[in-house]
Amino acid sequence: MSPAEEKTEEKKAPTREDIKKVLECLLFITEQPLPVAKLCQCAGTKDAELVAELIGEIKAELEQKDSSVMLSEVAGGFQMATRPEFAAHVRKLFADRMTMKLSRAAHETLSIIAYKQPLTRAEIEEIRGVDVIAALETLLEKHLVKVVGRKETVGRPLMYGTTVDFLRRFGLKGLEDLPPLESFTIAEPAAAEPAPAAPPQPEASQEASAQPQEQN
Repeated sequence: MSPAEEKTEEKKAPTREDIKKVLECLLFITEQPLPVAKLCQCAGTKDAELVAELIGEIKAELEQKDSSVMLSEVAGGFQMATRPEFAAHVRKLFADRMTMKLSRAAHETLSIIAYKQPLTRAEIEEIRGVDVIAALETLLEKHLVKVVGRKETVGRPLMYGTTVDFLRRFGLKGLEDLPPLESFTIAEPAAAEPAPAAPPQPEASQEASAQPQEQN
């Protein structure tokens, strides 16, 4: 490379502030959390340490000015998101596509997969004690779980695990952020209230005295 070309290359090298602006743009526009490696690639730099430092600066600046958006570390990457206190207003804007309702069966199935993955449908059903085909199909359609392989056993059944979307929707950096099972308590069934005592029955003599006496 000639000296003239080297000078041109130096001029094109992005400055610290240039990289920061690019990162702000990427983090704002992305629909999925971006890992540092991807941010480096898009920002045109190989300095992962610098990118991580600039991410910290962007996050701090948003917090200092009490912005309605925040920078979250979730699902192994970074992404800008609205703060929870503005959720009701965002729902009004995206009411037609934000609702994700899961049945109790789907919730239970998802919990089993999250804590026990990878596991097969038969293993999930053994834990739940009921068929999970419908619940599993719902979770697959909503991209909360996925097929992660096959179990090396008779028939080589499919094995299931959670997705990046699962981490993102539940605000988790990784599976290690799941609350420990020991933190859950099983509600004891409410004790049946004792039946009210029956009112005392009047004695026979009292009943007799209460009757009007016949006149001769």
